[in-house]
Amino acid sequence: MYAVIKTGGKQYRVAAGDKLKVEKLAGDVGSEITLDKVLLVSDGENTTIGSPLVQGASVQAKVVAHGRADKVLIFKMRRRKHYRKTQGHRQSFTEIQIEKIAAK
Repeated sequence: MYAVIKTGGKQYRVAAGDKLKVEKLAGDVGSEITLDKVLLVSDGENTTIGSPLVQGASVQAKVVAHGRADKVLIFKMRRRKHYRKTQGHRQSFTEIQIEKIAAK
C-alpha cells in the first residue's frame, strides 16, 4: 500500500516503513504526527485519486530527527564592475518515518 502526500509545497510517494526528509515540521523527536493532505491512495488493486484530496485518508508518521542540510553557496559577480557578493544558505529539514496509511 502506498500514498502520495503533500507537505512543505512538495509531493512524496510514501509506503509504510519509509524514511524521508521533508521541510521542517513542528514536533519533538519521537512524537507522532498526522499528515492529512493525501492526494492518492493505492492498495495494489484499487487506486483512489483525490480531487484534490482523498476524503478520510491520513498518514501517520513518527519524527526521527531534525537537522539542517549542507550549505549552498550563492556567488554573484559582475565582471569589470568590482562587484562580488557571496551568500550561503542551510535549509532546515525534519526526518520522518511513515508508520501507517489509513484510508476509508
